[in-house]
Amino acid sequence: MIGGLRSYARAVRHGYRVERGPGVRTPAPLLIGLIRERNEALVLQDTLDHLGRFADGIVVYDDASEDDSVAIAAHHPKVLHVVAAGRWRSDRVREETRNRSLLLESAREYGPRWFFYCDADERFEGDIRGFLASRAAADVDGIRVSLFDAYLTEDDQAPYRSGELFNFRRSYGPERRDILMIWRNHPAVVYRGLDAREPVGVDERRVITRFHCQHYGKALSIQHWDETCDYYSRHFPTYREKWESRKGQAIHRTSDFGTDLYDWDRVKERSIKIHPA
Repeated sequence: MIGGLRSYARAVRHGYRVERGPGVRTPAPLLIGLIRERNEALVLQDTLDHLGRFADGIVVYDDASEDDSVAIAAHHPKVLHVVAAGRWRSDRVREETRNRSLLLESAREYGPRWFFYCDADERFEGDIRGFLASRAAADVDGIRVSLFDAYLTEDDQAPYRSGELFNFRRSYGPERRDILMIWRNHPAVVYRGLDAREPVGVDERRVITRFHCQHYGKALSIQHWDETCDYYSRHFPTYREKWESRKGQAIHRTSDFGTDLYDWDRVKERSIKIHPA
């Protein structure tokens, strides 16, 4: 299907009208994955492999990476298209929404039934593709996925270097963010506002919460933790004080919210819902 999706989108992009002859049916792809990333060469191969288990194809927005991210994405068999930014803009509060909007519009060319947006440092548990293809999804327009932060601890702090990231860490905080990551392809669904992780336009009456996500934004390595603290302190004034205080505090005994850490199976039983921000 990948070759067919690429050919269809290429024809649309160049202004050709694509006709299907009598009796010819080209089914729309079930799911297109969306990723916005910058300098994620360390994890990106595994990210694309992981998302590729659920998606028919993946569209990537590269935010002016200075490492090998573009080459990794361009050579992955599930990647349909890489939208490459010409330069990096420092106004992240606006740019991250703009990036996701451009990514979504580029991916609409492939005409999927569903979109699935994730970040490069997220890994998922559950039969996402099977559910979307089932009758159980008929009355669903969007799915919120429960995201949990992984943490570095005294006895589990070796840096991630390669391989499968899912279940790489042993400790997770019970704080759960239910984030709209999966939605039907409808023209009313768009990204809008400032620093918007979730799109708007999905009928909330037809949104469910299902599946689980391990988030490694705080748990790849001690160095990556400090770089993350610097990034948010510098570019997100609202979060500056919080992230400045976290720098140098990569090793955790409790979560950033002061709660006990648990293994992956237990943390899902003890989850505490918090705001997605």
